Amino acid sequence: MKRDLTTGPVTATMVTFALPMILGNILQQCYNLADTWMVGHYIGADALGAVGSAYTLMTFLTSLLIGMCMGAGALFSIRYGRRELEPMREYMAASFVLILGMTAVLTALAYAFLNPILRLMQTPQEVFDAMGDYMRVILAGLIFVYLYNYFAYVLRATGNSVVPLVFLGISTVLNIGLDYVFVAVLHRGVAGAAEATVIAQAAAGLGIAGYTLLREPLLPRPGQGVAIRRSRMGEILSYAAATGAQQSVMNFGILMIQGLVNSFGTAVMAAFAAGVKIDTLAYMPAQEFGNAYSIFTSQNYGAGKRERIRSGTRSAVTLVLVFCALISLAVWLLAPQLMGIFLSSEETEALAVGVSYLRIEGAWYCGIGVLFLLYGYFRAVEQPKISLVLTVVSLGTRVVLAYALAPQFGVAAIWWAIPIGWVLADGTGILLGRCKPAK
Repeated sequence: MKRDLTTGPVTATMVTFALPMILGNILQQCYNLADTWMVGHYIGADALGAVGSAYTLMTFLTSLLIGMCMGAGALFSIRYGRRELEPMREYMAASFVLILGMTAVLTALAYAFLNPILRLMQTPQEVFDAMGDYMRVILAGLIFVYLYNYFAYVLRATGNSVVPLVFLGISTVLNIGLDYVFVAVLHRGVAGAAEATVIAQAAAGLGIAGYTLLREPLLPRPGQGVAIRRSRMGEILSYAAATGAQQSVMNFGILMIQGLVNSFGTAVMAAFAAGVKIDTLAYMPAQEFGNAYSIFTSQNYGAGKRERIRSGTRSAVTLVLVFCALISLAVWLLAPQLMGIFLSSEETEALAVGVSYLRIEGAWYCGIGVLFLLYGYFRAVEQPKISLVLTVVSLGTRVVLAYALAPQFGVAAIWWAIPIGWVLADGTGILLGRCKPAK
């Protein structure tokens, strides 16, 4: 199941490697789609708004951990491309300890400050308790989110993108089944939806950890004499922290937007919750293809194959632009039907707001598709801080415009601020890429 990304046809190699990652991310989105559908249909719009807002908060909290794993994975890929296997093992050992510690700290802080965070998000009183109940359960799954992502990036760094897909498939089926039992049969409310997700996350995290420990010979094990060096820890922290910061800044900006959305009431919250699920799923293949392109680039960067990187970049841009244009057209045309998946026909206000959201943001998926490639490129060529700069440009623009214009022009100003941020970040990334070529 391993694939050497430094040899073979460029486009076919990238696409074949990316497909399991794209399918895996679709399955990962199914965690939250299952929660959203069950809650929206069996509990109601208020509960849907609570779960949607909680999803935004949880995404922010997990983004730092996932970003750290992603950054560490880029270092693994570069060393694997150079066939520097002993340093690669040292990076694996150091990153495991470092990110595990961060997971424990983040979980403790989130539990301690949950209520102040919910108030900071301007959570309406009618959904405050439901959102708190959901978050108190879902936070227990942070450790499993870390385990899954750490071992998934270990496997992907060596060219194995299939095994992470297998474990996500198992856990998604489990999640959907448990969602139905806990919400529709046992009537456990939003807490039941959270319980189903945590159990499924545990299956994915523990399952992939066990597989990798048993089957991946490059993974360091106790007794092999692989030291956790302070210098390696420092390199991991410096490199992976930039990627972690990039992911968390991105989701912090989204969290601030969620707070502004919440101030418009529960109907807008419900529309935004459903809309975010739809457009995240719509452009998610481009996001995951950007991650696969990043691993492809990092392996070839480590192997010194610059022309192969240039050829891969041309293919990646073409594929992403064509895909995003087609998806934009489909979402624009089918916006009412897509919103109807999550909201009943009686929720007329939420449906109208959600359709407006999809038709504004959905027309600009090419902007976010190119941005995902830029993130992946700079991460792969040891310039992760540029990815952070692009995120600040994108999210800074979004937040400033939304907060400045929404009081006068309403929620449509929030929707328009998003693609404007994407386009400005794309332009910045292309300019910096020309000024700062790969080392």
